[in-house]
Amino acid sequence: MTDVAVGVDIGGTSSRALAVHADGRVAGRGASGGGNPNSHPPEVAAGRVAEAVAAAVPTGADVVSCLLGLAGESKFSDPAILAIFEAALREVGVTCRIDVVSDAEVAFASATSAPDGTVLIGGTGSVAARIVGRRKESWRGGWGWLLGDEGSAFWIGRQAVRSTLSVLQSTAPLGLLAEAVLKETVGDVGDRRLALSRLITSANAEPPIRLARFASLVSDLAAADPAAADIVADAARLLAEQAAMARTPDETTPVVLAGSVIGPSSPVGVALRERLSAEAEVRYASDGAAGAAWLAALEAWGPTTPHPTPRESRPQT
Repeated sequence: MTDVAVGVDIGGTSSRALAVHADGRVAGRGASGGGNPNSHPPEVAAGRVAEAVAAAVPTGADVVSCLLGLAGESKFSDPAILAIFEAALREVGVTCRIDVVSDAEVAFASATSAPDGTVLIGGTGSVAARIVGRRKESWRGGWGWLLGDEGSAFWIGRQAVRSTLSVLQSTAPLGLLAEAVLKETVGDVGDRRLALSRLITSANAEPPIRLARFASLVSDLAAADPAAADIVADAARLLAEQAAMARTPDETTPVVLAGSVIGPSSPVGVALRERLSAEAEVRYASDGAAGAAWLAALEAWGPTTPHPTPRESRPQT
């Protein structure tokens, strides 16, 4: 029997599992649908996580350590939820203890072998966490769209709509961003007052988080439209400030970025790295499953276990 450690990066839309050997070699990968019990019925979520694990673990292998990483990990403080996941994983042959950690810890571990540092997540929402001993010690932000999420896709999308509304209430010509927002929401409306009214109605008729979809318009137009460029610059500044609040003065530990908004080639990500790289090594978490698997492997085989760092998480310049 070959021993493996398996980690799962659990999201609301997908779950990815990675199994590794003690020497760091990848034993297998698996994927399934969203497995976060904060977003799906627990039985459905657990089944999907088990499906991903079953696909990652080779036939005949013995899982000696299993770790799940997800946002809202406190959900597993409910014994009933944990029992549902344990039962689903037992069905696919996982008999060891199941450890649960935050997505911030998984993201940090995926990009660096350092035990301490900062992870900044910029996706639909935003949060910065201080990592000590590879565990989340404290965090800044993460308050959700109503109270915070500065620099996130939601925040960027809302700023795009606000910018468009401001232009419509002035005599200034519509820029590329304003035209794109209007085309996405109300179509071609020649009358500015009518366009203003329809945009307000459209934005308020949908769940607020739907504003996040406009973030891609801002990224696409940042090089050509001053309004979009200003939003990008403000988002990068706010995210950098959030990261700084999670760090101690003069700290030089790594900063790991995660999330589509601050990816290596995104305008916000590029601007953010320019702000952060003077004070710390900046990496990008491209494979959360690798971080989850390594944390599981550390539990199984100790601190000398090789780190399966993917190429994409190399330092960002």
